[in-house]
Amino acid sequence: MTASTMRLRAPGATASVAEWTIYERLLPLDGARILDLGCGRAELTRKIAEKGSGRHVTALEVDAIQHGINAARRDLPNVDFQLAGAEAIPAPDAHFDVALMFKSLHHVPGAALPQALREIRRVLKPGGLLYVSEPVFGGDFNEILRLFNDEEAVRAGAFAALQSAVADGSFELVEQTFFDAPVKFEDCAEFERLVLGVTHTRHVLAPGVLDEVRRRFAGHAGPGGARFLQPMRIDLLRRPQAAH
Repeated sequence: MTASTMRLRAPGATASVAEWTIYERLLPLDGARILDLGCGRAELTRKIAEKGSGRHVTALEVDAIQHGINAARRDLPNVDFQLAGAEAIPAPDAHFDVALMFKSLHHVPGAALPQALREIRRVLKPGGLLYVSEPVFGGDFNEILRLFNDEEAVRAGAFAALQSAVADGSFELVEQTFFDAPVKFEDCAEFERLVLGVTHTRHVLAPGVLDEVRRRFAGHAGPGGARFLQPMRIDLLRRPQAAH
């Protein structure tokens, strides 16, 4: 597969699956040194660290508030939480077997994306894998988010940076996977706490916008909460064995 064959969106219908079933199938995580870039609340970090055997995870986060919460955890002895971003990874060359980016690549400032990908390549072993999971710009959940945080341009920019890294030989494209990720909230209060209340981005909504967000959300709410399907894309890349 080449950069020109990479797709920003799925060419057809996609299935609803939990993402852990995909990365556990695609990635050799047992016995691996794993880099989790932009770990956020470390929910997937925990899933990865607690499953399998011999996994050591270095989890980076640029949000100092969230990093402080993560670093205070004492129940994940095989996870090393660090305050750092993809543009300057505190690790030696060829140190990791796998690098993960769960919905974090598009949060890297556009001008810093080439440097971030160079850093990821540097810290991956030859043949090491970069797993990038990104939301596709579409779907009902996205239509609510775009009322206060329209990410179409930054997501497209992140995808273009991956294409460039494949085109110039920094990475090889292994495969792309498209799926729909189930997203569930108990109620609008949970949505506002987890989405509007994130510490890495300050969302200030005008009263009318917040009212519209709540109205749209209510249209998907039922006795069991509000459920959405979020279109997702996985780009699985490999650092080439040969010198670049």
